[in-house]
Amino acid sequence: MINKRGTSPDKIDQLEPKKRQGLIVVITGNGKGKTTSALGMALRACGHGMKVCIIQFMKGDIYAGEWDGVKQMNCDIELVATGKGFCGIQGNPYPWTEHRANAQDAIDLAREKITTRSCDLLILDEINNALKLKLVDLEQLLGLLQNKPPMLHLILTGRDAHPQVVELADTVSEVHEIKHAYRQEIDPQPGIDY
Repeated sequence: MINKRGTSPDKIDQLEPKKRQGLIVVITGNGKGKTTSALGMALRACGHGMKVCIIQFMKGDIYAGEWDGVKQMNCDIELVATGKGFCGIQGNPYPWTEHRANAQDAIDLAREKITTRSCDLLILDEINNALKLKLVDLEQLLGLLQNKPPMLHLILTGRDAHPQVVELADTVSEVHEIKHAYRQEIDPQPGIDY
């Protein structure tokens, strides 16, 4: 691959931080693009040879393109969809207790990934929503954040990030909806929305 200047990426200087450290990043807000942003960080981590784990708390009942997309990449990315869809919306048929049980399984998996230090970047997709819906408890999430190894990057996505989570984070971005095709009665589109 050649860039616009005609040089290959291996000849471009790479930045090296004075001190490496794992970050806690929260991507929240009511706009589209929170998971997409986290997947972009997974792509970047892949480029640096990092091991990535993505745990999806609310997704799992309807196909999402990233499931096969990560399989096609030549990267060390594990994606685990533990959810049963978005609890209580869009006609989701599963009871809250089943959503809670699946979210608890996801918390256990996240705790295992943190304890075993088996990845460099851990994405907890839609965990903010899971917390808001009481599928996970605030104490559980705070425990994950407080036990994060110093070099692990931890990305938390979903609407309604809890203020205590925001306080502990190193970086917080809020995705604000200005306009969305869904509000114009345009169906979600493959490759863009899922």
